[in-house]
Amino acid sequence: MENGKRLMDNRSEKLNEIVNKMGRVLVAFSGGVDSTFLLKTTTDLLSRKNVLAVTAISGTMSRQEHSDAVAYAETLQVEHIMVDSKELDIPEFVKNPPDKCYICKKHRFSKLLQIAQEKGFDFVADGENTDDRLDYRPGSLAAKELGIRSPLREAGLTKQDIRRLSKQLGLPSWNKPSFACLASRIPYHQEITLEKLAQVDKAEQFLRGMGFLPQLRVRHYGDIAKIEPDEKDMEKLTRGDMRNKIVPYFKSLGFMFITMDLEGYRMGSLNQGTGKK
Repeated sequence: MENGKRLMDNRSEKLNEIVNKMGRVLVAFSGGVDSTFLLKTTTDLLSRKNVLAVTAISGTMSRQEHSDAVAYAETLQVEHIMVDSKELDIPEFVKNPPDKCYICKKHRFSKLLQIAQEKGFDFVADGENTDDRLDYRPGSLAAKELGIRSPLREAGLTKQDIRRLSKQLGLPSWNKPSFACLASRIPYHQEITLEKLAQVDKAEQFLRGMGFLPQLRVRHYGDIAKIEPDEKDMEKLTRGDMRNKIVPYFKSLGFMFITMDLEGYRMGSLNQGTGKK
C-alpha cells in the first residue's frame, strides 16, 4: 500500500511539472472523473485566467453529463463555454464504422484548436489516462495527430490514481462512474440517430433513478434493448416488481423486446468479435 501511494505521489508531482510548463490551457471538459481532475489541477497551478473549459454539446452526450459539466465548472469558478460539436451532421460518423471515435474526435478537437488559437491559449488538453490504452480508442490517434496534450497519461496516472487524488481534493466527481459516449451503445454499422441516442439516455437514466448501480449500459439493437447491469444488480433486475416497471417504460420508448446480458456491464462489450481491443 505504501509503495502504491508513493508511486501515485510521484505521478502527481510529474503531472504538476507538466502542467506548470503549459502556460495557457484549453481543457476539453466532459464533466467526467478525468477531465474534472485535470481542470482542477490546471486551475490551481496556472490560475483561472489561464484556463478555459470547453464542453462539446451533442446528442451523443447524456443529459446527466451535461448537467455535471456545468455544475463542476461553476464549482471550480473557471470560464466555461459550450460548443455544438455537430458530429451527427457528418455522414461518415452516422454510418457508425469501428473508427467513428476517430472521426468524431478529429472533428471536435479541430474546433477546440480553433477556439484556442482565437483566444490565445497555448495548448488543448484532454483527460486521457494510462488505463485508456486498455480499450479500443481510435479517438486517441486523432488527438495525437492534432497535437492534443494528455497530461494525465503523460504523467502515468491511472484511473485509480485519479479517483484517489480527486477524493483528496474533495472533488464531487471522485467516485463518479464512467459515462462513455451514447453512440457506444449502438453496434457498429447500425446508423446513429438522435432518436436512438435519446432512447438509450432515457432508458439508462430510468434504471439509475430506480436505484440500480450507475455503472450500467443499455445497448440498442433496433427494437431490442439489452441491459448490461452491474453484476450486483442482476438478481434485482429480474425481480417481478422491477420487471413490471422496466418493461412498460422501455416499450414506451419504442423498444419491443427487453433483455439482460448475463455477463453484465463490461467496458467495450460491442468490440467483441470485431478484433478491436
